[in-house]
Amino acid sequence: MTPVSEIDPHESPRALFVFELRRYRTAANLTQKQLAERIGFSESMVAMIESLKRAPSQRFAELCDRAFGLDGTMTRLHVATTWHRAPEHFRPWLEEEQDATALKGWEPMLIPGLLQTEAYARELFAAEPGISGDEVDERIAGRMQRQSVLDRDDPPFVVALIDEAVLHRPIGDAEVRREQLKHLLEVAQRPQVTIQVVPQTAQALCGLLGGFIVAERNGSSYAAYVEGQPNGRIVEDRPTIVRLLRRYDALSSEAVPYKQSLKLIHEVVDHDG
Repeated sequence: MTPVSEIDPHESPRALFVFELRRYRTAANLTQKQLAERIGFSESMVAMIESLKRAPSQRFAELCDRAFGLDGTMTRLHVATTWHRAPEHFRPWLEEEQDATALKGWEPMLIPGLLQTEAYARELFAAEPGISGDEVDERIAGRMQRQSVLDRDDPPFVVALIDEAVLHRPIGDAEVRREQLKHLLEVAQRPQVTIQVVPQTAQALCGLLGGFIVAERNGSSYAAYVEGQPNGRIVEDRPTIVRLLRRYDALSSEAVPYKQSLKLIHEVVDHDG
């Protein structure tokens, strides 16, 4: 096993995870075997993770938080181990999503990233001029990992407003689109996820200016991600966030109610099927 003194926590997010894992385990007076028994993993798996031979899973991190009595510290460190897969400009937003208790978003062009299937995301990433196959795979892995925020024990509440045209936009072949819409219907069954469709007849034209997502913590909006070309940006100043929330409210007021929105998505699936 690599001695803890030989692990440089500044070397990589994964090295920091292992450094902190060992530190908390030692502070709790637990051997690798005792920790393994407490969290339901094998002793060999704990040893391989601590020696940087295996990457930790999100479940492993969550169970370590419970074992050490931490408030999500290991889980947040684990998320950081996957951030290198995301575009550099987007990584700070991943941290904001992890801290959020609620996420309110509007998307006029595409299915929101948190709700995309792997096949749908692949079509989008592969369309980027000059991108390599390996880069596509890395970005897909990052996007799928980003979605794990919805699988946490305490996931944020998500309200996604989607323009009706998004349901009909030809991203990939018919099977890719059908799978994506079915996935929307499945995710919408989760108690913390609400999906609403803004009809094409809506008069909230401010939505045509672009998509955005606002992060809230315990009822207070503190950051937003605004889409743009070639890259989006994070905004934290209060006046801009207030303006985005006003746009969100205007769009929400014209959105089809939740159950009717799901019925509309069902109708598109049936029509295209």
